[in-house]
Amino acid sequence: MSQIDKIFRMFKRLHAHVPGTGVGLYLVKRIVENLNGKIEVNSEVEKGSEFRIYLPIIDKI
Repeated sequence: MSQIDKIFRMFKRLHAHVPGTGVGLYLVKRIVENLNGKIEVNSEVEKGSEFRIYLPIIDKI
């Protein structure tokens, strides 16, 4: 949990043994924030991580 802020940085990867470029979570966070939403993370060592995305409901009536 001490590295939560780092996982949303562009090109930041916390595990070298996992393939990737480090842009996925950065892009997700940017898209969610551009839609006036928020993203939360809950992570436990040896168990994994849970990401929750909240987006506003838009009434188009």
